[in-house]
Amino acid sequence: MDPLHVLVVEDHPLFRKGVVALLDAHPDLTVAGVCVSGEDAVAQAAELRPDVVLMDLQLPGISGIEATRAIVGVDPDVRVLVLSLFEDEDSVFLALRAGARGYVLKDADEDEIISAIRAVARGEAIFSQAVAGRVLAFFAQPRQTPKVFPGLTDREREILALIAQGRPNPAIAHSLSLSPKTVANYVSAIFAKLQVADRAEAMIRAREAGLGS
Repeated sequence: MDPLHVLVVEDHPLFRKGVVALLDAHPDLTVAGVCVSGEDAVAQAAELRPDVVLMDLQLPGISGIEATRAIVGVDPDVRVLVLSLFEDEDSVFLALRAGARGYVLKDADEDEIISAIRAVARGEAIFSQAVAGRVLAFFAQPRQTPKVFPGLTDREREILALIAQGRPNPAIAHSLSLSPKTVANYVSAIFAKLQVADRAEAMIRAREAGLGS
């Protein structure tokens, strides 16, 4: 079986040297190239077409996030594995959205890094334990259902729902204990915010959004 070709993207000389030595110690892995900047990583990835790109996030020039996005944009088959000091949610999710297949911390032991490279090469998603915990916690959080027509106030949304039911202004005023003039002002504001010409159009928009049922 041919060895996996790994492109190392790391600007810190000592850490870069250690990663290269680690890869050289495994016969099934070979260093396809070494980069010290994001721009160089994008260029070499396009030229060398490695199996895996081992990507640092803090780089001179464009960031590892931007480099990942550019590399995957050109060749989606290239697997990017982030190797970073940062375990905050912003860094992790920005990397994943950019197209990274895995995220391993630099304090991981050597076996974990090697296993992660092999895993992403097989098409798996892989994370350091601390990062995996953050990912799971993020998706375990309850998600709030977004409000329909968020540009409207709660009262305007309430009145729009009554419009969707076909109620005229006097009936809405009676239902909400408001004066007819106040309701008329609310209705005018609703029409302006929704950019509708008349009551019929507002009713259609509201019903399409699930109001008034």
